[in-house]
Amino acid sequence: MNSKVPHSPLKLITNCYRRVFPEVHAELREWKRKASSITNEELRHQALASIHTKTFHCEGGGTYALLAKHNLQEAVRFIVAYQTISDYLDNLCDRSTSLDPKDFELLHQAMYDALTPDAPVRNYYAFRNEQNDNGYLKELVQTCQRSLKEIDNYDELQPYLIQLASLYSDLQVHKHVTKQERITRLTTWFEEHKEKCPDLTWYEFSACTGSTLGIFCLVSYGLGGQFSKENAEVIFRSYFPYMQGLHIMLDYFIDQIEDEREGDLNFCSFYPDHQQLKKRFLYFIQQTEKNLDALIPDYPFHQLIQNGLVGMYLADKKVKQVKHARDVIRRLLKETGMTAKFFYFNTKLYHKIRPVMSGR
Repeated sequence: MNSKVPHSPLKLITNCYRRVFPEVHAELREWKRKASSITNEELRHQALASIHTKTFHCEGGGTYALLAKHNLQEAVRFIVAYQTISDYLDNLCDRSTSLDPKDFELLHQAMYDALTPDAPVRNYYAFRNEQNDNGYLKELVQTCQRSLKEIDNYDELQPYLIQLASLYSDLQVHKHVTKQERITRLTTWFEEHKEKCPDLTWYEFSACTGSTLGIFCLVSYGLGGQFSKENAEVIFRSYFPYMQGLHIMLDYFIDQIEDEREGDLNFCSFYPDHQQLKKRFLYFIQQTEKNLDALIPDYPFHQLIQNGLVGMYLADKKVKQVKHARDVIRRLLKETGMTAKFFYFNTKLYHKIRPVMSGR
């Protein structure tokens, strides 16, 4: 693993501003240009909306490109393309015209194909009315495939990526079907995996599967020439389930009002009260720290990511609408310490200057 990645909050932020974010925004501008040319109105709308409203997903994920050392640009290219696939498909399942699980399964085949360099691209829209995206989704898949060809011994890394992608794709199918089916499908699915995560509820397990962070971490290490099968196993266990679960539970926490308004499933809503929610957040934070310990010598970098997640999400303006948010924010920032507070206040500042940096 790479012992020269940033190990202090200031160095991490400086590297993100100077090296990562400009590359992320350059990639996103190109994908936005391509999305603008999509012929089908609905597909064009969802592609552009996913970029416009979820730029911060690519910015946050792009931080892992620092692990790729000299291959930072290639890592950013992969991360932005893969996250754009994820966000675009999420919009197609969440905000679009279909409730067909076959449609969702085929759409998310793109996420498997993107992780399989020699896989042929296909018509991912075969089970929906909207068809012509002018090759947009296929090009995203092929961009990821080209990046992965740069990794030596990729065949040893791929099984861990596919496992994470499989869990992610299953979640997207189960949680986007008709409202009457969602909980039944998710609880049944959890029973198949319960032995691996006996300390989690079905909704916490679901949250753990909904993150792309483990994939970005593994690929970035691979592109940096820091990969071995043993390292891949350690990274996988360090990120799944707790780091990924913390990530997505924070994401759901700030989206509670929006999801209630839109009728979307939100895993935070299943806790009996905000005290239990807060207690489980603290558990995820503690378990994440414990499991990240194995990532020597880069533990400080990954701990910064963890603290950054807490600070970044809790600084989002949407959190002001959430009931009891102030109590939860205060307790989580106390648990994660000064580093999370640094990211918390930095994120508030960045929200003000990001439109200028990204060219909007």
